Amino acid sequence: MTTGMTPTPPAPNALGTAPTAGRGILRTTVVGTALFTVSGLGAIVWQDSLTSLYVAISLLEFFVGMAVFALAFLRAIDRSRTESIGIGGLFFASGSAPKRVQAILMISLTVQVAVSILVALLHLYTALAFGVLAPMWALGFTGLWVAAYGWFPERAPEPTLAARREAARRTHKQSAPKKSADDAE
Repeated sequence: MTTGMTPTPPAPNALGTAPTAGRGILRTTVVGTALFTVSGLGAIVWQDSLTSLYVAISLLEFFVGMAVFALAFLRAIDRSRTESIGIGGLFFASGSAPKRVQAILMISLTVQVAVSILVALLHLYTALAFGVLAPMWALGFTGLWVAAYGWFPERAPEPTLAARREAARRTHKQSAPKKSADDAE
């Protein structure tokens, strides 16, 4: 099956092995998460010297994540013409990616959220609060991987206008009150 210009991969197999396609996206997600985590934990300890680095990484990951999120959304719109795509499947890889890929992407997102909250809680009312924007990185790249390589069920064909009218007529006819023999007189 094909959608747009790119062939859609088959459904994830039961073993959940990582596909060869999309490894660059997975690697980018993990490297970005590691960089964010190391800078965040460093900023907890050495706030004065690492605040600028942590804020720069957080903002970079936020803006890149937003752009990637938009690309993923546009790709998903293209695929939604022939496939039934849900938000959970697209941005959380629920049922649309092999288990191993889903684990990599969701662990990356979870780590970014946890680190950003930890750093913000330990240094309230500082520039380190910008870290809560960074998880957009993992969310965007999750959407990109799934939009490009994920599996979704085929979309059911839309009924024609005549079929919709016929269904409405049947529903109306069934719900209309029946005339009894007494009403006929």
